[in-house]
Amino acid sequence: MTKPAPPPQAPVGDWATDFDLAEPEYNERAVEIWSDLRSRCPVAHTTRYGGAWLPVRHEHIRQIAYDTEHYTSRGVVVGNLRPIVPGPAGAAPPITSDPPFHGEARRLLLPAFAPKRIALLEPDIRLLCQRQLAKLGSVSAGDQIDAAVDYAQQVPGAVMARLLGLPETDHELFRGFVHDLLEGVNLPEDEMARRRDRFDAYLDEQIAAHRRAPQDDLTTFLSEATIDGQPLAPQHVRGTIALLLLAGIDTTWSLLGSSLHHLATHQADLKRLRENPSLLPTAIEEFLRAYAPATMARLVKQSHDFHGHAFQEEDWVLLPFAAANRDPEVFERADEILIDRAVNPHAAFGLGIHRCLGSNLARLELRVALEEFLARFPSFEPGDEAVRWSVGQIRGPRRLSLRLLEVQNPIAPETTIPRTEYTRSRS
Repeated sequence: MTKPAPPPQAPVGDWATDFDLAEPEYNERAVEIWSDLRSRCPVAHTTRYGGAWLPVRHEHIRQIAYDTEHYTSRGVVVGNLRPIVPGPAGAAPPITSDPPFHGEARRLLLPAFAPKRIALLEPDIRLLCQRQLAKLGSVSAGDQIDAAVDYAQQVPGAVMARLLGLPETDHELFRGFVHDLLEGVNLPEDEMARRRDRFDAYLDEQIAAHRRAPQDDLTTFLSEATIDGQPLAPQHVRGTIALLLLAGIDTTWSLLGSSLHHLATHQADLKRLRENPSLLPTAIEEFLRAYAPATMARLVKQSHDFHGHAFQEEDWVLLPFAAANRDPEVFERADEILIDRAVNPHAAFGLGIHRCLGSNLARLELRVALEEFLARFPSFEPGDEAVRWSVGQIRGPRRLSLRLLEVQNPIAPETTIPRTEYTRSRS
């Protein structure tokens, strides 16, 4: 059963009965909206996109995330273009795969994202951060920069390009793909299909180049990989690369931007980190909890009752993990950001079988990127331009104006960053 996409609708009225994550107001006021819904309507509904539900309590989000009987992962991004790739792999395995195939597709990637393998990337990531900071040129105290566009949005793209063996010079293309596929979800179906086709054509070109000239990277690894002795289907290879590229870029740059925004608007926390850098690991976990960027989605397999709500077959169900992390039933002082929070069982990387494969890499990138930014700019505050937030299921600043209050002399990074060989050497 496939539901037709509805025609464009008017702006949101009541978030409890007519929400839309493509409305700019949603990500701008997400914490306030979740709090309001939690108190009066913990499972919101909309008729947009063929019908969708939005639970905001931790217990409900957790229940759905772990339930593979009533919900399929075939669709993880809500939009007018509904999933057209059937199981078992779906469009972007393993995140679009259901059990039992999901386990096979996920196990294939686990060694490449193991902690010891990811740790080898730290020198590369540090040099990438230094190089990006050097590109800001000669800045002085009082100058303003866009920390989202000129820093946060650059580092993850460069990291994923190196892991996948894609041209680092394509970073503007990557940003365009993120916007097209994760933010343009309310566009007409034919336009969404054209954008998806452009992305697929780019990936097909890159995969073909790797088949002609294999490299030590994940694109070559996936092109040569097998499950049960059989090569991966071309759609599987392309879909997994698409997943790694889009998810590895957008979630990380969004969290880095949100973290810098928090420090700019909470000068006491910035001062504490400056005076006590050993707080950074716990601060990062708190940023993950409070600003978890990802909202994943599921599709209802068959109609059923969910705590008094009539979930219909093929309805979307959104899982905003940051809303779960802000639930006062689970976290003490849930809406306060405590950078020394000792106990922090957050769900920033998801819950259930689809918990983020790249959590080790995301933590490493965030730590190194913050260390390098704070070393260069120990003190900063909000700039003159208002923050512009993303739209869609990944929440983070798209524009982040910061006024630099203190600038340290940069260390000139190497112009060429040697690639760490770790992909083929894994055991």
